[in-house]
Amino acid sequence: MLPAGGLTRGLVGLALGAGLCYCAYRILAGKGRGKKKELVTGGSLLERVSNMTVVQSVQSGGAVQMENIPTSASNLEPHHLKALLEMLESNVNDSSVLKQALVTLCNSAAFSAKHDIIRNFNGIKIIGRFLLHPCPIIKTKALNALNNLSMNLKNQEQIKDFLCDVCNEIKSSSLNSEVQLAGLRLAINMSVTNNYHEYLVDYIPCFFTLLVDGEEATKMHTLKVLVNLSANLSMTTALLSSKAPASLSNLFGSKTNRDILIRAMTFAANLSENLDRQQHSNGQCHYEENSLYALLFRGQTVFQRNLVALLQHPDKDIKEHVARFVCPQKLN
Repeated sequence: MLPAGGLTRGLVGLALGAGLCYCAYRILAGKGRGKKKELVTGGSLLERVSNMTVVQSVQSGGAVQMENIPTSASNLEPHHLKALLEMLESNVNDSSVLKQALVTLCNSAAFSAKHDIIRNFNGIKIIGRFLLHPCPIIKTKALNALNNLSMNLKNQEQIKDFLCDVCNEIKSSSLNSEVQLAGLRLAINMSVTNNYHEYLVDYIPCFFTLLVDGEEATKMHTLKVLVNLSANLSMTTALLSSKAPASLSNLFGSKTNRDILIRAMTFAANLSENLDRQQHSNGQCHYEENSLYALLFRGQTVFQRNLVALLQHPDKDIKEHVARFVCPQKLN
């Protein structure tokens, strides 16, 4: 069996030699670029803290009496944050109160100076337990708060304990729902480093399903997670051996949204380069017929036919990403 890169390059070379020349030129111009990873910052700081709902004089079953909370998230002092977290920990049943408290903590967590304070008050664990709350709105607000807190590496060490809960919410929540999107945003940030990739392995088939069934926002978020995973050489076998629906090939069609297509090609190119390195060092692995490997690399696949067509795409950036896939040796 031919290596994946060689098989694809042979097919494309027969079809469009001229296209390869153009692509090789573009690749040489960009030589030395590393694999890009995705990060979600949640927009500008102003967007994250404007129009926030503020908790005012909240009582929680008589157990905790809240003082007035400042109207600006930047003005929240440590004792304000502690009071909010104590209120959340006191088993409040009022969903509107929980929502207000989580939104206020989320907006406060937009400021990096608050990250350590919230963590030191056991805030990550307190917020994390709301991932199991029955109300989707509460789950979403908790995920948003953890997402802002995940910009801190020390916070990620605690957030990792909730990654399985996050992925279960991504898998089980309604397709394209706010809960699902919030969970994917957190998964993006938690996959920027290689530290927690193993927590996501069991959910790779779910991510592939979202690429087929999801709306554009869901596809984009999912691809950002997968691009981060594919940048890690040690994740190559797990990704390529995962079950992938045959219709996933359609993602690489010329009619796909440009930004989605570029990320899909980045994902495929990362895997192709990793596979070449892996085969040179470890030999070839065995992959099942319904695996991502079979869909991308085995025989003359729909994906490879789409790849040939993309060499004629009018967008030069897409051509460059296709060239990176079919000519990985140019990047070494």
